[in-house]
Formats: sequence, structure tokens, C-alpha cells
Amino acid sequence: MMTLASELNINDQPQMPLQPLPVVIIGAGGIVKDAHLPAYQLAGFKVAGIYDTDSAKAAKLAADFTIPHVFASIDEAAETVSGAMIYDIALPAAAIIPILKKLPDGSAVLMQKPMGDDLAEAEMILAICREKSIKAAVNFQLRYAPFMLAAKDIIAKGLIGEVCDVEFNINVYTPWHLWSFMKTISRVEIAYHSIHYIDFIRSLLGNPTDVFGKTTRHPNSPGLASVRSDIIMDYGDAVRANIHTNHNHNFGATHQHSFVKIEGTHGAVKIQMGLLINYPEGLPDTIEYVSILNNAEPVWQQIKVKGSWFPHAFIGSMSQLMCYAEGSSTVLDNSVEDVIWTMRCVEAAYEIKPASKYLTTGISKFF
Repeated sequence: MMTLASELNINDQPQMPLQPLPVVIIGAGGIVKDAHLPAYQLAGFKVAGIYDTDSAKAAKLAADFTIPHVFASIDEAAETVSGAMIYDIALPAAAIIPILKKLPDGSAVLMQKPMGDDLAEAEMILAICREKSIKAAVNFQLRYAPFMLAAKDIIAKGLIGEVCDVEFNINVYTPWHLWSFMKTISRVEIAYHSIHYIDFIRSLLGNPTDVFGKTTRHPNSPGLASVRSDIIMDYGDAVRANIHTNHNHNFGATHQHSFVKIEGTHGAVKIQMGLLINYPEGLPDTIEYVSILNNAEPVWQQIKVKGSWFPHAFIGSMSQLMCYAEGSSTVLDNSVEDVIWTMRCVEAAYEIKPASKYLTTGISKFF
């Protein structure tokens, strides 16, 4: 039996601004077409204009989504839109720093993840935002997917007790060719995908004491640096947080899966993230939880939430910034000051750790 989250008094929606600010989008790629613009339409956020170096792409999206202005430059955007606004930078990581340098001091900015191609770029972005007094957030939108908001509310209400185990397990086929720039970069899977899971775990458990990772390429994905990863986030000897991804399971949908399981001392939550199976069409999401508080029998309850990862989670990441910019929220949950720690975790996952003393003389002696 499936019950609406609202009927169970479980919150699956983000805080919304009192007076949404107009949005100027920088970038006109697929993520803007498939997620940003549909999300903003659903939320009633006004897009005042769009800019892209490919003006034809920008013009096409402007026509499709009734955007009043296609700007010839970022300077023109700043001159045309009066009053407070949000700059939505939806470009690959390498383009973020040059754009930030062009924006007016004191701007409000939502930038696409990752926060730079590596930690060095992330630290530069943080420094620029501080120097220019930019209210800067990063679009780690998985935090705000309706099923994740519901899971966090279940945890906040104490229904599953103290969280002690988090597992992301992804075994799907991802059409990486949809993003042509992926073949030009040295970091792919962790930096552009598992980074979402690292960020969510951080938002749930805080910063780990260490991160251990291994990411690998696949013979059937030539030109891509990596498409599979295993990551351990270390939270001591009583909490486990693991991420396992394989984006090259191209053998039909029979054994594809995409889930996150969160276990507590008195219950658990399991979510199927349907978007990743047969992407970009995807399958329906599912979320269910079980609670054995007061020695209750373990009966799983399936919940129906309003919306999915794409495009609904993009409402949450933008609304966070709007609420902060207008003052209705005093905390910018996805700020660069917080997300720099996600980038530090990513860097730790890529770091080559020293070899074990048991392996330095050769493993064969143990057999």
C-alpha cells in the first residue's frame, strides 16, 4: 500500500522564497533544457534572460520556454535586468572561474556542480566568491530531490533511530555520449556523478575523517577516464558509508538497479532512484521505510512523494539561494563554504593512498 508523504506528515518539499528573484541563465546545454528550465516553470520562477556563446542554442531555448531576452554578453545581462537577480551558471566546471570574475560584486550565484574540475579550482572559486562578496551556492540538487527530503524528515522525526549505515549502489548503463565534454576531462565518474552521493552523505552525517576511493575506466567506453567507482567514507567504527557505482552495465534492464539504503538503530529507508535506469527516460522512483520503535513488527511502508530528481530537485537548490538572498532563511545550505568540503572529500577519493606494508614485498608470500 502506498501513502502520500503529506498524509504521513512527512515533508518532501523544499522551503520556497517569499518573493522569487528573476533568474539569468548562463549556458544553454542539455541540463538547462531538461532540468533547470522545466524546474523553474514548475516553481513559477521567472527567467529574465539567457546567455550562451552559441547564440542559436540560447535563442532556441528562449523560444521554447518563453524567455524574453537572449543576451549577447554577461555584461548585457547585468545592464538589462534591473534590481536583484540570480545568476544561474550552468556550464562545465572549467568555465566557472572566468564567469565569476565577470559578474558584479555582491551578486547571487548558483553554479553547476562540480565546484571546479579539482580541489585547486574549488579553492580558487571559494576565494573569488569571498573577495567579490558573492552569495554563492552550488547546484548539488540531489540533496533536494523529494525522496531525499522525505528520507531526511523521516530521520529527523526519529522514526529509524540513529543512522549507522548508508549505502549507494548503482548498476546501470549511462549514455555518457550525451555530454561530449566528458571525453576531454581526466576525472569523470566521481567528479561528475558520485560527487552527488558524497555530498548527500556529508549533508546527512557531516564531514568524514577520511575518504578512500578507487575509480576505473571500462574497455567498452573508450575515451572516458572512468565509469565505475568504489568509495568508502570513514565515520569511525560504528557508522558505515559506502558508494558503489557501475555505469557500464549494458546488458538490458533485468539486473540494473539504482538505490540508496539508509539504516538506523530502529529502522531503515530504501529509495530507488529511477532516473538512472534507462536514462534519460528513467523509471518511477520508489521510497519505503520501516520502523521498529517500541518493539513494533518490521512492516515496510511505501510512500508517494511529489516529484522526482529531474527536474524537481532543481527547484530546491535554486529556492535555497533565493530564500537566503531575500533573508527568509539565515542559512545557505548549499553554499560554497559548505560545498568546499564535498570537493575536499572528492579529492581524498582520488588520492592514491600509501601501499599497505603487507603488500610492499609482494602478496604472493601469503599464499
